[in-house]
Amino acid sequence: MTILPEIPEHGGQVELVMRAFPEAPAPFIDLSTGISPYPYPFGEVQQTDLTRLPEQGEEERLLDTAMRAYGVQSSRLIVVGPGTQLLISLLPYVLGSRQVILLGPTYSGHATAWRNAGSDVHTVSDMGSFSDEVAQPGRVGILCNPNNPDGRHHDPLVLLALAERCAHVGSSLIIDEAYADFGNHISVAQYLPHPALNVLRSFGKSYGLPGVRLGFLLTTETLAERMRGMLGAWAVGTAAITIGCKALNDREWLDKQKIKLDCDMQRFLDLCRRRDLSVVGHTSLFALARSQSAPELWSHLCKLGILTRSFVDRPEDIRFGLPRSERVWQRLEQALNTWRS
Repeated sequence: MTILPEIPEHGGQVELVMRAFPEAPAPFIDLSTGISPYPYPFGEVQQTDLTRLPEQGEEERLLDTAMRAYGVQSSRLIVVGPGTQLLISLLPYVLGSRQVILLGPTYSGHATAWRNAGSDVHTVSDMGSFSDEVAQPGRVGILCNPNNPDGRHHDPLVLLALAERCAHVGSSLIIDEAYADFGNHISVAQYLPHPALNVLRSFGKSYGLPGVRLGFLLTTETLAERMRGMLGAWAVGTAAITIGCKALNDREWLDKQKIKLDCDMQRFLDLCRRRDLSVVGHTSLFALARSQSAPELWSHLCKLGILTRSFVDRPEDIRFGLPRSERVWQRLEQALNTWRS
C-alpha cells in the first residue's frame, strides 16, 4: 500500500500536497475540487468596487437576483454570506440542536461544523434510517442533493415529505444544494418558506469563481434574521455583489455551461471505461471512482503533477474534477494511459 502524505480535509491545497512530490512536473493540475473549470466572464473589477463598502440598495439587488435565480418567493428568505462554508459553520449556533444526523458519506464540512459547536453527530448511509432518525424531536438532519462525493440524488417530493415529518416534531432539515445548478435537478427551494426546511446554495462552484466567496442560505424569515445578525453588516464585499448580480442574471450563460459540462463529463466517463476504472457516481462537475488500487492511482497522478481527491476514511475512493483545457485533458489521458493497477 502506498503511504500517502497528509490529505487535506477538503479539495485544493495543491502546493501543500505536492510538496510530497518534488519531482512532479509543473504547472500542477488541480482536479481535486468539484468547482466548474469554466469561470464566468464577468469582465474587469472596477476599482471603486474595492475601495468602498456596499450600499444597502446593492445588497438588496443581490438578494432580489438570488430570489429569482433560486425560485424563492421572497428575498426576506435569503441570507447572503462570504461562501457557503461560513454559513455551514454558523448554522449550529442558529439552530442550536445537539443531535445531528448526516446522510453519508458526504461533504465533511458539515460534520466538522457541528462537532466544533459541541453537537453529537451521527452518520447513516441509507435514506430510510436517515428519515427515521431525523424525524425525532429537536434533531437536525443534513444531506447533500446531489451528494458529494458520489452524486446520489433524492426526489424533492421525498425531501418535502421528510420536511413535513420534521415540522411535526420540531426538528430541522438542511439540504445542501451546492451542485444543484446542473443536470436535471429540481430544487426544494420552491417549497420555502417551510418551518423545517433550510437550503444552501453555492455560487463559486457553479460559476467557477470560488475566490469571489459568495454563498446563500434559503430559509424562514425568522432564521434568516438571526443568521444576518450573526454575520453582521457588510457580510460580502461590493465586488462580490457586482459579480454575483451579473452572473445570476445570466441564465443563457448557465444553460450553455450545462451542455458543455455534460459533454466533458461524458468524455471523462469514456476515458475511465477505456482504462477499466469503475465510476460509481457523478454529477456534471465531478466523478467518483472506486478501486482497491486508488491510493496507488492517486500517487501516480501526483507524480505526474495531477492532484485528485483522496479520502482518508475511504481509501478505495478517488474523485476527479473536470479539466479546464485541451492541454489538461491530454495530460490526464496520458497519465491514465501509463497507470497499471
